[in-house]
Amino acid sequence: MLRKWCKVVTLVVLAVMIMAPQAWSKGNPLAKWKATYDMSKAKYVMKVSNVSHPVIEGVRVGYSIRDSLWKRSNGQIALKFYPLCQLGGEVEVLNMLQTGTIQGMMCSSVAVTNLAPRMGMINLPFLINSFDKLDKFVANKALFSYYMDGMLHQGVMGLDITGYGNYGWATKIPVRTIADAKKVKFRIAEAAVNKSLYGAWGLHPVVMPWPDVPISLKQGVITGLDHTPIVCNITKKFEICKNFTQINYAQGLFIHLLNKKWFDSLPADLQKVVTDVIHEECAKTRVLTRKQEDTQIAKAKESGVTFFQLSAAEQEKLRVLGDKVHKEWAQQIGVDYLKKVQDFMGYKRILDY
Repeated sequence: MLRKWCKVVTLVVLAVMIMAPQAWSKGNPLAKWKATYDMSKAKYVMKVSNVSHPVIEGVRVGYSIRDSLWKRSNGQIALKFYPLCQLGGEVEVLNMLQTGTIQGMMCSSVAVTNLAPRMGMINLPFLINSFDKLDKFVANKALFSYYMDGMLHQGVMGLDITGYGNYGWATKIPVRTIADAKKVKFRIAEAAVNKSLYGAWGLHPVVMPWPDVPISLKQGVITGLDHTPIVCNITKKFEICKNFTQINYAQGLFIHLLNKKWFDSLPADLQKVVTDVIHEECAKTRVLTRKQEDTQIAKAKESGVTFFQLSAAEQEKLRVLGDKVHKEWAQQIGVDYLKKVQDFMGYKRILDY
């Protein structure tokens, strides 16, 4: 469904550009990020995809990387950034990345598991579930590098991470307790770890592509979302879901991936430029994402959205139930590696793996 929707969007956009270039220029949501320099003579082209909107700091970084790469490579590398699903849905684009049709991708943490089960670890509940914990994980070179190498055997290398905030529940009805949550039909992403988690919690998930969410909310097919305040406010989901319960069980992340064959084809000096730029811009953006979450929560409250938190006992109950998902995924992630990360992050195991 997501692939079909993205293809339709791409065809419509192309048609508008061809038939009405002036109208496109006025209505292009990406116009403000257009490059101010001519990239046509660059020696190396780097096409990078993302499904979201660059108004989100964790997505906008694609343009920051583009500009910095151009400057630091002296115009040798032209990064052409395609957000808003322009190149297709994430599963489709992951295949394009593997084959070298594109050179890079900022893949959501929920979709990355499709090619690399190890990388599903980032979605495990209450493990790396805060900005501070994410920074701590990224700073541990051994643990972080092993995580980012989860697709290396498939010709895809991971470099760094940006994000879109802390996951919780945006709902039509107030959710103050787990009992309240059981009354909600939650939209969750097409991701295996998420399915496992909502099953462990005993809630009612509806697996659904993101483009189907607006109409499904209006029609009552779903009555809540598993998502972050940044995304819910920016994409106007709070216009229908006037409540948000801050579970903070995981971080919404974009994993920055590159086709390794393409990367290896670059001269050593340009390889260093690419890695240095991506690391530097991602680090800056993680700081901006913290601020953006605070800003979007404040704006949501001003517009009438009510924020809730579960009691400490209820929050702990979610954590205990969620530990089943850690055990379920331990073998695919790697038991020893998962335990190292858990110990480093201060996560307390409940079950024996």
